[in-house]
Amino acid sequence: MLSPVLAGVAAVVAARLGRPVLFRQARPGLHGLPFTLVKFRTMRDVDEERGLVTDADRLTGLGKALRATSLDELPTMWNVLRGEMSLVGPRPLLMHYLELYTPEQARRHLVRPGVTGLAQVRGRNALSWEDRLAIDVWYVDHRSFGLYLRICAQTALVLLRRTGITAPGDPTMPQFTGTKPQREADRA
Repeated sequence: MLSPVLAGVAAVVAARLGRPVLFRQARPGLHGLPFTLVKFRTMRDVDEERGLVTDADRLTGLGKALRATSLDELPTMWNVLRGEMSLVGPRPLLMHYLELYTPEQARRHLVRPGVTGLAQVRGRNALSWEDRLAIDVWYVDHRSFGLYLRICAQTALVLLRRTGITAPGDPTMPQFTGTKPQREADRA
C-alpha cells in the first residue's frame, strides 16, 4: 500500500541528495539490544571542505520537509515488520545514550521502540530530555491497547499540525548529555 509513496520519496531523495537513499544506523531496541534503523536520508554527507559539518549545515530543505511530514520515517515500517520496532513505543535514540541514562530512564528499553510514541504526541523534539524520558517511562508503566489507539490517533493530529519537529534553537534536537544528578554522581 505504501509502495507508490516510498518509490516517489526515494526518487526525490536520489535526485536531490544522491545515493544512498536510505540512512541506516544502529539504535538500541528491546532491552537495549542494537538493531539497524532504516529511514530516508535527510542530510548531506559530512564534507569539511564545503563546511558541511554540523546537523544545521547538512540538513537540507528537502530534509526539513521530509521530517516535518515524517515521510523520512516510512522505511521504519521495515523495522516493524521485522519485529525490531512497534508502531507505538519510545523512539529509538542513539546507542551512546545508553550509558548516560539513569536506571529509571533506562527502563524505556523494557518495550520495543516505536515509530511514534507518547513523547511524540506530547511535544516531539520540543520537549526537554528529562520530560521526554520521563514520558517514555510512564508509557512503559501504563501501556494498554486503549493508550496505543489514542497515541495512533493523536499522531495523525501532530503530523497535520507539524509542531515540535525541532527543539527551540536547534536544527533537530540537542545531544543528550545525561541528567544533571547523574553527571554529578559520575564526577564524585
